[in-house]
Amino acid sequence: MLQALDADAVSRWADTCVADLEANREEIDRINVYPVADADTGSNLLHTMRSALDSLRRAPAEVTSAVGGAISALAKGALTGARGNSGVILSQVLRGLAETVQGASSFTGVALRAALSRADELATAAVARPVPGTVLSVLHAAAQAAGETESDSLPVVAAAALDAAERALDRTPDQLAVLARAGVVDAGGRGLVVLLEALSSVVGGGSDRDTGTRAATGGTAGGPAAEPPSATAAGEVAGASGPAYEVMYLLSDTDADRADELRGILDELGDSVSVAGDGAGLWSVHVHCDDIGFAIEAGVQRGRPHDIRVLRFADAASPSEGPSPTGPRQADPTQADPTAVGAPADQLRSCSPPIKSPAAPSNLRAVVAMAGSAPLAELLSEEGASVLQPDPEPGTDRMAELLAVIRDTRARHVCLLPDGPASLDIAEQAAGLARDGGQDVVVVPVLSPVQGLAALAVHDPRRRPAADCVAMAEAAAATRRGEVVIADNTALTWVGRCEPGDALGLIDGEVVIIGADPIRTASDLLDRMLSVGGELVTILLGADAPDGLLTALSERLRRAHPEVDLTSFDGELPATVLLLGVE
Repeated sequence: MLQALDADAVSRWADTCVADLEANREEIDRINVYPVADADTGSNLLHTMRSALDSLRRAPAEVTSAVGGAISALAKGALTGARGNSGVILSQVLRGLAETVQGASSFTGVALRAALSRADELATAAVARPVPGTVLSVLHAAAQAAGETESDSLPVVAAAALDAAERALDRTPDQLAVLARAGVVDAGGRGLVVLLEALSSVVGGGSDRDTGTRAATGGTAGGPAAEPPSATAAGEVAGASGPAYEVMYLLSDTDADRADELRGILDELGDSVSVAGDGAGLWSVHVHCDDIGFAIEAGVQRGRPHDIRVLRFADAASPSEGPSPTGPRQADPTQADPTAVGAPADQLRSCSPPIKSPAAPSNLRAVVAMAGSAPLAELLSEEGASVLQPDPEPGTDRMAELLAVIRDTRARHVCLLPDGPASLDIAEQAAGLARDGGQDVVVVPVLSPVQGLAALAVHDPRRRPAADCVAMAEAAAATRRGEVVIADNTALTWVGRCEPGDALGLIDGEVVIIGADPIRTASDLLDRMLSVGGELVTILLGADAPDGLLTALSERLRRAHPEVDLTSFDGELPATVLLLGVE
């Protein structure tokens, strides 16, 4: 028996977790009825734990030679590779372990008590609406039992946590009616028990256990168990009236306050919400919802979303097929659109609530973009978008004009590209009215025309509508936006006071440079944006661009950043020197 885990023992535990989750994956997938009967909890946990193990194996030896470094590598990999709510919670369990043993030479029974308590706190805090009868209840019971154990022996503490987790798992059908009706225990809780069994096995306290034979159905571990439910029964229990999509992404360039705010906003949008961090500025976001665009836009407004993944629950394996070996299919950018023209209306799936009047639109797909200048409108049109032309005179009802453009496409599915923060509200209003009229409109969160161009560049009508919307949203979010304008009044900015005539360099809407010369300011802004990396720079010249600006920036890139590609357009945007996009 081991009284403490060193780095090698942590690696063996991670290996055992992956092997045991793989052995139990089909069973855990089969009993997955809450919150959605999509038969993927076992697959999600396995994928997440594999990502954790891969992170450990890739980490430098000088980091993983210490137990704290080894567990931290597991936690980091679990967060970045988390799949589903269960994967997010698993990442917080590992984070709790990592935070507790930082700087320690070994992982003892005393450390396990503190680690499970911290993991319980983190996992509960990550979830917007903790529900009794889920993996959180099982984790809480394990942490409480470990804390109450009088012995400091690691095998004893591990065994106490495991026994309490098993008893809590058996109680989950009494706490959650959907589990009782299906005759199963909670799938996420079952996965946590597998991990604790692996730990007990590695330290020597559970070698007589067989992780492949424990009952997954209701009833006590030693009593009679019901037959495992069929996938059909599970689907009937869970119902099909919930949100249509699972949206997940990583969020960086944010903080705990904005992450908490995002959790609350997503809770109003959908359900099964979790926003969990790694303690170092990276967050994993998960929500079940109908409005993909809003879920991603909420992240854009509070940080930088990336690694965006969307699962349409309708794409999960059908009951007659049983669960897929890798869980439900992810949105596949290379897959042709199955919603061919003439398909029955009840088979159409999209990024937004169901179409109310499917008979009205006649075309399948369209992209509608808003433009602030005639050259930009022409550019967007050449790229295949239907364009809302620049406002010809003040007082025009832009929302009504935009709605007319959307309706004139007569498309079933429309991706709508605003041209900045000021146009988002107009776009959302027009999209809502268009949905009422029978079109499925998704607003892609675009905060600058350069992000709109990036989104339009990846548009592919051969994709399914959901996959195409996600690809465009991800391209927009991955494009860092900059701008140079001329100040027209005195103002106090984050970097000091500006005076009329000053050249202001902005990144993501915030002033970061105040200069006297627009060309020098644009060059400095470009260097600053490329200091964190980039492969492609897009320049959109504004109406205030001085002669020689594009030549100066091209020369700057050639000398300082020869590896970066440049694309430029004459946008003639009013009151703007230039817009920059870095990808």
